[in-house]
Amino acid sequence: MAIITLTSDWGTSDYYAAAVKGVILSQVPNVTIVDITHDISPFNVAEAGFTVHNCYRNFPEGTIHIIAVETIESDVNPHVVVKAHGQYFISTDNGIFSHILDGEYEEAVFIDVEQDTDFYTFSTRDRFAKVAVMIAKGEPLSNIGAKRERLNDGGSFCAIVKNNIIEGIVMHIDAYDNLITNISRELFNEVGKGRNFVIKVKGDLYTIDELSESYDDVDPLDPVALFGTHGYLEIALNHAKMASLWGIDIRSTIQVVFE
Repeated sequence: MAIITLTSDWGTSDYYAAAVKGVILSQVPNVTIVDITHDISPFNVAEAGFTVHNCYRNFPEGTIHIIAVETIESDVNPHVVVKAHGQYFISTDNGIFSHILDGEYEEAVFIDVEQDTDFYTFSTRDRFAKVAVMIAKGEPLSNIGAKRERLNDGGSFCAIVKNNIIEGIVMHIDAYDNLITNISRELFNEVGKGRNFVIKVKGDLYTIDELSESYDDVDPLDPVALFGTHGYLEIALNHAKMASLWGIDIRSTIQVVFE
């Protein structure tokens, strides 16, 4: 039984997700459709990439992922299918695949499949769903389009190291207003080598000088820093909304200064 996931910035108040599911189910009735999320910030390709990156490996081989964020096609950003780690990813090549796959993939092809309508504002329903059905039915990628030699680079999640300082950014704010940075555990350990440190948020305005294992390692409303299951440095307020209370936005600078 095929599995098809949906990730979008549509929200849940409109008909978009239902329309896409209807197209898929009308042709593959026994398919399992999983909503990863429809609450990506509008047009936020990096956020969509981060979200899919952190969950696709939990799906079985053969899963088909439709990512519907910033789907307008152009000569520079064509519609493509990418096969990676035994799974399939259907989206616009707008740099999102570098966020999802870190440059590791097996095959990529252009989508050379006609739409089912003459409208060009809902390519997820009229094109991506059609391609997902083709893959679910066992058609090879060569039937979908010609090989794409190189995918567009949307930038990486890597932080910058300057002497004894790791400079990163907030790359995601979750539903609890926790800050997820682009500072990985591996980079932290490599640069830190066990030294004392200070994590700086908004310059010297807010600082944290220790890592915790869980949110409850600190008192309610106190700040806490830890490495989450995603492998990146996460900063939060225990039982409070850090981003809102501290005035933090996506791409705000986070520094780790080592002694």
